[in-house]
Amino acid sequence: MDEPVDTEGAVVCVDFGSTFTKAVLVDLAGGRIVASASHPTTIESDVLDGYDACLIALAEQDPRAAGAEVLACSSAGGGLRIAVVGNEELVTAEAGRRVALSSGGKVVSVVAMASGGLSDLNDPDVVLLTGGTDGGNSEVLLEAARQLATTWRGPVVVAGNVDAQAEVAAILQHLPHVLTDNVVPKIGVLAPEGARAAIREVFLAHVIGGKHLSGRADFTSMVRGATPDVVLTGVELLAETAGDVVVVDVGGATTDVHSVVDLDPDSIGREVVATTRVTRTVEGDLGMRWSALTTVAEHPELAAAAQRRHDDPGFLPGDDTERDADEAIARLAVGTALRRHAGRSKVVVSPEGRVVERTGKDLREVDLLVGSGGVLRNGRPGVAERVLSGSTGEIDGGWQLPRAPRVVVDADYVLAAVGLLAAEHPEVARMLAVSLSP
Repeated sequence: MDEPVDTEGAVVCVDFGSTFTKAVLVDLAGGRIVASASHPTTIESDVLDGYDACLIALAEQDPRAAGAEVLACSSAGGGLRIAVVGNEELVTAEAGRRVALSSGGKVVSVVAMASGGLSDLNDPDVVLLTGGTDGGNSEVLLEAARQLATTWRGPVVVAGNVDAQAEVAAILQHLPHVLTDNVVPKIGVLAPEGARAAIREVFLAHVIGGKHLSGRADFTSMVRGATPDVVLTGVELLAETAGDVVVVDVGGATTDVHSVVDLDPDSIGREVVATTRVTRTVEGDLGMRWSALTTVAEHPELAAAAQRRHDDPGFLPGDDTERDADEAIARLAVGTALRRHAGRSKVVVSPEGRVVERTGKDLREVDLLVGSGGVLRNGRPGVAERVLSGSTGEIDGGWQLPRAPRVVVDADYVLAAVGLLAAEHPEVARMLAVSLSP
């Protein structure tokens, strides 16, 4: 007679991706991944069909998987689509855009009310409503709420002037909405934490079920957050043990950069919308398949290879020539995405004298650079060094790129698991994070 399997010592962590569903089994006592599996995400039927296949594969490697607790994140079905509505493009709308990205969303529109009122929101899942500093003018925020109340039927996260929130809530009373702290409580300060938590709440309460990805109730109970939000939580925890961290994730349609970096005190307060320690950027024109053509736009020698990948997103390289092309596309995506995230520094003359003017986020002292994405996980030996060449070291042009980081590849989807485990199993999450950067 078979002995009963103790499932309390393991947790299944699942990422329902737009293309693939990835699952790992984490041993809680050892803080390590003991089994892994992946399957194409089954959007066309039920998203849990692909998960079931992963679970069978995990259980073949370790029987504990069959009855273990399941924690999941999801970017399936288009992920989390956010529209940002704010006062002015350069202040609250831009602040809202940055907060939406750090919350794991894809920003589908940014509307500045000062430019003519509410315009097309581009079919978001949630609206992030910002506007005004605390105690400042509230009329634009209230007018935006009035227009949303008559044109929008989905959830709203209100993260504007807190003194106007009661009036905003009254206007939005027939819409699902969450009130949270102002993302710009005063000029020069960006406070994303409250809005990030509220967006996560709305994602779980309204978006996951609304996408109708599964007819089974257990799907919504599994999901803890949007995949990019969960991964960023994992990056934050990794930074606690590894120091300043940058993660670049090369996907088929986008290239995401996550960073957790202690800021230079001399640069704080010089920007209308402040840089934050925890940052995520998403480059929708840079990727390995759907976005391959825009990735190589300035490199005609790669146009034919990019066209093939764009036409067939499931394309897999079959020989070294095709792998060389994949690496060349990845190198361009990584280099451009990191430069946009990091920006440049230059000396300018101002009324205060000679000062350093910076755009983006200074990554020069980053301790650890983590590469992610199929091209790095499944590549030939040395792929990380080849893809990242040109994006580290002393780079001409004032680019604030990592000078001498340790480089690792997240080959086992550790960061998503770390983020999923952080709330309920924090010590296990820390052990996993250390395993990524021993």
